[in-house]
Amino acid sequence: MAALHPGAVIGILGGGQLARMLSVAASRLGFRTHVYEPSPNPPAGDVAHEVTTAAYDDEAALRAFAASVDVITYEFENVPTSALDLLEAQVVIRPNRRALAVSQDRMAEKEFLSGLGLTVAPFARVTDAASMTAAVEAIGAPAILKTTRLGYDGKGQARLRAAADAEAALASMNGAEAVLEGFVTFSHEVSVIAARGLDGAVAAYDPGENVHRDGILHTTTIPARLTPGQRTDAVLIAARILNALDYVGVMGVELFVTQNGLIVNEIAPRVHNSGHWTQNGCAVDQFEQHIRAVAGWPLGDGGRHSDVVMENLIGDDILRVPDIAGERGAALHLYGKAEARPGRKMGHVNRVTKGA
Repeated sequence: MAALHPGAVIGILGGGQLARMLSVAASRLGFRTHVYEPSPNPPAGDVAHEVTTAAYDDEAALRAFAASVDVITYEFENVPTSALDLLEAQVVIRPNRRALAVSQDRMAEKEFLSGLGLTVAPFARVTDAASMTAAVEAIGAPAILKTTRLGYDGKGQARLRAAADAEAALASMNGAEAVLEGFVTFSHEVSVIAARGLDGAVAAYDPGENVHRDGILHTTTIPARLTPGQRTDAVLIAARILNALDYVGVMGVELFVTQNGLIVNEIAPRVHNSGHWTQNGCAVDQFEQHIRAVAGWPLGDGGRHSDVVMENLIGDDILRVPDIAGERGAALHLYGKAEARPGRKMGHVNRVTKGA
């Protein structure tokens, strides 16, 4: 497929804040966006050209959506396979289905990454009490039990401080298939936001250093504490993953920094929370980069012109907005969500501290 021309329509599955920011980036390049979202009044609805409010099992709505767009992308991984089957029969989906299949299942993701020769935490599949016992014997404790599907922002996880915690952890999965991951001793976590174009070109942003609170990203600081060698390794790891998946679009790759090197924690086949800093630290941010890629355009320059600290505004943090708005060098990005709830991402602030 040739590169899309301005005026073309980019379909986005999901209507949350990522779709909102993708729509803003698309509009700057002259594209229109059509968002497909089951929930009414999504954040992206304020800025998208068109919104379809329908369930993912509404075949008529899916067909009409596919007929109205030139390419489809997505803002979250857990789009039902049946919906993707129907859509892909009509229009190209970027990134591709393999990237979704790998990232939707933590076990498949671990096997894919280790198959590339990348280092991951020790892991084992858990389906019942017997496999849980075997996994704990093989991996030991402390460890973390995670559902293989649908977990995010700390959900679907249980920590084992000792082997005696295994029964309670397994019960908390409510029968869902899970993976037990061995505990990794690391100094800090970093993430690489990288993009791959339709022509195979790869562009990576500087790695950011992440701090989490209650399983939710709190801050990303650019530049991260990395040696030059570690920085190069992080970017090369991301490029290897993108190429192996024949990926088109932006991906987030989370890494643990250890004494013995970098360990891949997980991948996200979409624009990523830890890449929000690019909105004020780069000429071409992650959202524009993703739109460029899925539209078949050349990738933009991912070079950084400023140091940035991105802070998520969670729940009642939204009440701090008037004070943040008065800060020098603080760029606010609010998501237009009507209700602030505990753990809900309401916006973020990028604090630009100095030139790179």
